[in-house]
Amino acid sequence: MKETSVQTIVANLELAIHEHRLAPGSKLSEDEVGEIFGVSRTVVRAALQRLSHTHLVELKRNIGAFVAQPSIREAREVFEARALLEPRTARSAAERITPADLALLRSHLDQEEEAMAQQSTGRALHLSGRFHIEIARIADQNTIAEFIAQLVARSSLVIALYWQRRGALCDRHGHEALLRALARQDGALAEELMKQHLLDLMTSLDLRNRASAPTSLREALLP
Repeated sequence: MKETSVQTIVANLELAIHEHRLAPGSKLSEDEVGEIFGVSRTVVRAALQRLSHTHLVELKRNIGAFVAQPSIREAREVFEARALLEPRTARSAAERITPADLALLRSHLDQEEEAMAQQSTGRALHLSGRFHIEIARIADQNTIAEFIAQLVARSSLVIALYWQRRGALCDRHGHEALLRALARQDGALAEELMKQHLLDLMTSLDLRNRASAPTSLREALLP
């Protein structure tokens, strides 16, 4: 029961962070989280520890837990790492992709479009990140896929802090072009498109200013 509760809290906090309902710097009070989910502080502490391992939460000794706030240096490093890994992974995915994989990626694009139409930018961002993670899964390189999943999660925090225009959300056209290249199993084109796509994403960020304000924890987590 305790492990189930920990996983529930981790999943809910992850989603709230990825969808930008919890801004970087938001304090995660153990008492408040425990009250929201009806669990003990011990369970909450275990969940926050787990989130700290994926760099989504920062634990400050004798102060508490906070949604992580990537520095400008960290922001650059995250996208430089993605630029090293994801283009080659896109090439590998193009060589291995199946009709079922294509259908799943198409579903992600449709959900992204729906979220944008509803002006749910946080949800659109989360779905955009999942699109990249699915491409890494299709490439069938488990270790690299794990790294990419962590980098995508940290990218969400970077975008929450530094985005300056809607382009910081992966654009529909970039993903459509990638999907077409994958469908044709054109590895070279998929690699080049992913490289350009990540460059466009990074240039949409303003790596000079931080522009986020903490959100109410209860408001972010409760329906």
